[in-house]
Amino acid sequence: MHHINIQVTVISRNKGNKTQQQQTSHLGTGRLLPAILYYLHAAQIIFYEGRNFEGRSHEVTSNQPDMHSYLSRCNSIRVESGCWMIYEQSNYSGYQYFLRRGSYSDYQQWMGFNDSIRSCILIPHPMDISRIQIYEKNDFRGRMMEFMRDCLSIYEEFRFGDVQSCHVFEGCWIFYEQPNYQGRQYLLRPSEYRRFTEWGATNAKVGSLRRAMTSTLHCR
Repeated sequence: MHHINIQVTVISRNKGNKTQQQQTSHLGTGRLLPAILYYLHAAQIIFYEGRNFEGRSHEVTSNQPDMHSYLSRCNSIRVESGCWMIYEQSNYSGYQYFLRRGSYSDYQQWMGFNDSIRSCILIPHPMDISRIQIYEKNDFRGRMMEFMRDCLSIYEEFRFGDVQSCHVFEGCWIFYEQPNYQGRQYLLRPSEYRRFTEWGATNAKVGSLRRAMTSTLHCR
């Protein structure tokens, strides 16, 4: 599989001011490149300090490691396009939340624990196929279950609630600490994760998982 690295100029706006940034992105195969470029160009998320989209706002079209200078708090969000992971703290740390296109009038609608959002990531354009393997023990040992679609309850599929390691082959995935896409969330990109701490978790509880896509189907 041949991948293409391309430099893309992205623009953030805040109160009429524009900041241009250049970044080199690992985009994918040539066949998918037009769709990926459109996805990157069209992606947009708007953060508001007040509930119901009121108060000071900050519009973002790319990864933002620190938004503290733009917003003191965040109580509502509009995702105009793209899939995003937003973070409680700067530099993509703290609680994280997966957002798709839609309007979120208060932080409880994205299952937030508070009104602090300090950084965000634009999740790469989804590939044709998503695939992940999860394991009951560290270092890919013990029982294994493979998923290519979303799962509302890993216990129903896997018969236990702890996931100690996993291997993401294709696509980006979101782990949820509880079933039905509830509780703490974690973004996983294509990689090997030999223990749960490598995806930022403090324990091995994984109740459900879903593909980081604009629309999804549940597995049964």
